[in-house]
Order: sequence, then C-alpha cells, then structure tokens
Amino acid sequence: MGSIEIKALTDAAGTRNMLADILIETVAEGGSVSFMHPLARGAAEAFWEKSLEAAARGERLVLGAWDGDALVGTVTLLLDFPPNQPHRAEIAKLMTSVAQRGKGVATSLMQAAERFAIEKGRSLLVLDTAAEEGASGLYEKLGFTLTGEIPDYALKPHGGLTGTLIYWKRIGPA
Repeated sequence: MGSIEIKALTDAAGTRNMLADILIETVAEGGSVSFMHPLARGAAEAFWEKSLEAAARGERLVLGAWDGDALVGTVTLLLDFPPNQPHRAEIAKLMTSVAQRGKGVATSLMQAAERFAIEKGRSLLVLDTAAEEGASGLYEKLGFTLTGEIPDYALKPHGGLTGTLIYWKRIGPA
C-alpha cells in the first residue's frame, strides 16, 4: 500500500462509480450501512448522487481515502442539524475496501473527519455501529464512549436483526 491521501469528494467523473463499488462490496461482506444484499448498482449510485449533492450544499462532508488513483475508503460527516444542535456532527458510512482493511485507512478517515468537524466549530461527535460485526473496537480506540445498545435496531444485510451501539466523543478545545 502506498501513502493514503484523504480528500473531500465531489461528484467528479468516476468518483460516484468508485463509491458505489465500495458500498456494494461492504454490503455484500455484511457491513451494516443501511442497505440489504444484494445491492443494485443503480441504488448505490443514486445514494451517492444524493449524498454528494448534500455535500455540495454544505450539509455534509464526504471524505475519500485514496491510494494513488484508487478510492479505498470513505466516511461521511453529517453537519446539517436543527438550530439547537449547531455544536455537533455525526459520523456515517465509514467503509474501507476489503483489500485495504486492517491497514489504517478507517483510522485515517476518522481522524480527518474529526479535524474537519473541529474546523467547523463542532465540539461533539456521535455515531452508531452494528452490535454484531460493527466497528466498536475501532471507535473505542479512537476515544469514543459507548452510551448503550438499542436491541434489534436494524436488519443485517443478509437478514436477521442486529442491535446498534451508540457512541459519542467530545472534540476540539474544552
């Protein structure tokens, strides 16, 4: 693996296609990211089209991890919250291509998302992850605190229910 570069993504030629590839692969591998297996390419591309449009409006930031010309991971930072919650952001859709897992891509994406949230004046990050086969170990290593579990929260991509774990982290200056 070469040096990973983290960049904000736009709906540039080819980017949506690469994002769709990562989403389809993640769902096929059992990743609980709101979709069921098999995930149709058109549905994956439509999701990313909407997500990147929201990013263009400043409602979120979609970050990509690049290894040369290959997009190997992504995370979304949700920024559009009600007037009484201008201090927080939410982490969503952290995904790393299967071939790149365990190589620090997800950690780099999370650290970049946290830096951007701080730059945007946010002091609290929240996220959730599947109770079964989710990324709780990663989030705890990065300093997130487990609030609790909601049982039977969502269907797993291949069927059956899983709970979700809710995490938070204070960021930026105290």
